[in-house]
Amino acid sequence: MTYRTIELAFDGALATITLNRPEKRNAISFELIDDLLRAFEEVEKSNAIVMILTGAGKAFCSGMDLENLKSLLGRTPEQNLEDSRTMVRLFRSLYEFPKITIAAVNGPAIAGGTGLALLCDFTLAVPEAKFGYTEVRIGFVPAIVSTFLLRQVGEKQARDLLLTGRVFGAEEAERMGLISELVAPENLLPRARALAALLMENSAASLRATKQLLTNHARAELDAQIEAAVRENAAIRTTADFREGITSFLEKRKPVWTGK
Repeated sequence: MTYRTIELAFDGALATITLNRPEKRNAISFELIDDLLRAFEEVEKSNAIVMILTGAGKAFCSGMDLENLKSLLGRTPEQNLEDSRTMVRLFRSLYEFPKITIAAVNGPAIAGGTGLALLCDFTLAVPEAKFGYTEVRIGFVPAIVSTFLLRQVGEKQARDLLLTGRVFGAEEAERMGLISELVAPENLLPRARALAALLMENSAASLRATKQLLTNHARAELDAQIEAAVRENAAIRTTADFREGITSFLEKRKPVWTGK
């Protein structure tokens, strides 16, 4: 397949996807989402056992692309629902991916970038990496990512991260169990490949069955929670605070909230 915003490379049983918009800090665009979903499908159908996800340049993924943010202001309710379901498909495809996944976080991973980084089976990160569920700071609601975060950390920590919208460092993420390991920048990809090699010493059939077991265990609960999250994600886009949040962010000014 041909991709415009990512690179996909195979090395034996190892597949590596690199988010490749360094000039945009690998921000999530509609095109990037489409490329990732097609790449996931290609890797799933391949002989790969492990997939590494990383970013080109100094950032892993800085969140949603500014042009995409602008376009959200003019979406219809039907389009908002469709957008929400597309994001669910992206995150859930990664969370439930049948092959083993390793995120090699080479820099900031904010908002949707945090979702991509932390939904992998293993998350390696450089000490300089930053994370944040920053949606409430621009009038959004972290409905979809909250569903997964609550499974990864306790409710108290989830409330802290989601309600403050604060950016937190890699060391704090490791203390919360969101990061598997901190790795020096020059060792990040070598360490990810070494972990992949260790995993590939196991039975591919056993790895696949174990991931399926974990996926099945979570599926019923996720089905119910995510459907509600989709509606919440779409509904917030009809509010005045959402429009103000996006507009003020694009204009680089402090938002003036009305609570409406």
